[in-house]
Amino acid sequence: MTKYARREALVVGGATGIGLAIAKRLVEGGATVLLTARTDEERAHAVAELGSAARVVAPSAVETALTAQALTARTGTGPGSTARSAAGGGADFFFADAVPTARPLLPHLKDGGAIVLTAPTPCPDAVTALAAELVSRSIRVNAVAPGCIEAPGSGAVPLPPLGRLGAAEEVARAALFLATEATFTTGARLPVDGGLGHP
Repeated sequence: MTKYARREALVVGGATGIGLAIAKRLVEGGATVLLTARTDEERAHAVAELGSAARVVAPSAVETALTAQALTARTGTGPGSTARSAAGGGADFFFADAVPTARPLLPHLKDGGAIVLTAPTPCPDAVTALAAELVSRSIRVNAVAPGCIEAPGSGAVPLPPLGRLGAAEEVARAALFLATEATFTTGARLPVDGGLGHP
């Protein structure tokens, strides 16, 4: 499948659960992915799951990796790279757990790109404020708000109205919808919680 061919994405804030599920769908769709992982164990697991289409780095190394990737793309060097103008370089999509995680990396996001925040309780005001700030660059900013998502080793929790726990894969699908399909949507927060937030 090549749904995301020639697209570049950054997934920051964790290489397990939702972050890894997003990265997997992007890789399966043909995207090139840069993923952050906090520990050596997480990095090894992510590399095994994602293969060569993804680069997995420590959070402290992400800006260096993005800069190197942009320089490689602009000069047309390196395996599989294509020449790009300096103005056109950068990632197409950012998936980050929160605004403070995404903000320092904004220079590496293409104009016309998209940011999706993935923390369980993204602050609606922060989402709308960043969306308003980036509208001049035609960058859309939205958030998923996951709740009642099954995690390895989690104990019993009350079930939402749908009667089951959700999966990280289901949050990933919602996040990718906001990034790639919801092209006239910005500043929105999409609950992915089995109806927990509704009466």
